[in-house]
Amino acid sequence: MNPTTRLTLSMWMLIAVAAMSGCSNPLEGTAGTLYVTNEISGDLSVIDVATERVVATIPLGKRPRGLRASPDGSLAYVALSGSPIAGPGVDETKLPPPDKRADGIGIVDLRARRLLKVLAAGSDPEQLDVSADGKLLFVANEDTGQARAIDAASGEIVATMKVGGEPEGVNISPDGTEVYVTSEQDSTVTVIDAVNPRVLLTIPVGPRPRSTTFLRDGSRAFVPSENGGSIDVIDTSTHTLVVRVPLSGELQRPMGGVASRDGKFVYMTTGRGKTVAIIDAALNRHVGSIEAGERPWGIAISPDGKWLFTANGPSHDVSIIDVERRVVKARVKVGEGPWGALFVPASGGSR
Repeated sequence: MNPTTRLTLSMWMLIAVAAMSGCSNPLEGTAGTLYVTNEISGDLSVIDVATERVVATIPLGKRPRGLRASPDGSLAYVALSGSPIAGPGVDETKLPPPDKRADGIGIVDLRARRLLKVLAAGSDPEQLDVSADGKLLFVANEDTGQARAIDAASGEIVATMKVGGEPEGVNISPDGTEVYVTSEQDSTVTVIDAVNPRVLLTIPVGPRPRSTTFLRDGSRAFVPSENGGSIDVIDTSTHTLVVRVPLSGELQRPMGGVASRDGKFVYMTTGRGKTVAIIDAALNRHVGSIEAGERPWGIAISPDGKWLFTANGPSHDVSIIDVERRVVKARVKVGEGPWGALFVPASGGSR
């Protein structure tokens, strides 16, 4: 072998080693923190996504589920409930009585990593969202069939509205003007005026709707029907059903979703289906699935759209999913019963 050949081979080896070391953890370019509520252990896991590890655990209280960040990303609001856990098929008459003292919205300082206080928010809050200016919290009270608008600073209840039995999903439209609240029992979405809180109208949807995912331009809303194994697409300008998208495969139980920043896809967890369903937003069609983990529910997406994060309750972990390759890159152990997921970029903000 002549010197030129040896030099060329050496150069290629160096390039290969550099490339391998540079791609050992592609999440290093994703600056931000993932927060996951753990319903059973009653705490919040703080995950550094660049290193794929839990860096802190914040005690919260009983049954933390839905969570949202303030517009500047400095605070997290977490729904806490003293009602006992009752899964499908459970005889609720045999459960212990609810601890109403534990109900409320916990306010977490994300920089100091501690619970600041708990706001009274009505009975059994499950999910919530924050107004675009950060002044109002909209909360679903599951066992009373109500939604509340609450002053985020003072805790004053601004409005209480009937929204159907077992309300769950609470999602504010991208322009900040409307709130969609799903009713599991009545199979409806109640549309609320987010500026002057009041019920505007009700939209019939498939059985047991769990959440709403808006495209970033706000033109359409995707509402999963857990018991129907389908997703309803709603035209937000007319508040009418455009199409019902069936999910192919076994045990498809769509739960929570996120939209890609470019509006091309909606990603929806499927619970007992163990996958994330991929919906083509232009075709309104289920075009693929990604194996995620045991009963994925909460889901978040990185700002660049390259990574999905799912909270997998029974396995007590979070899946970090490579969107382009459609594979789980890593699974991170968190607390018991992970439920909700929130990604906050290093630059702050969550929308």
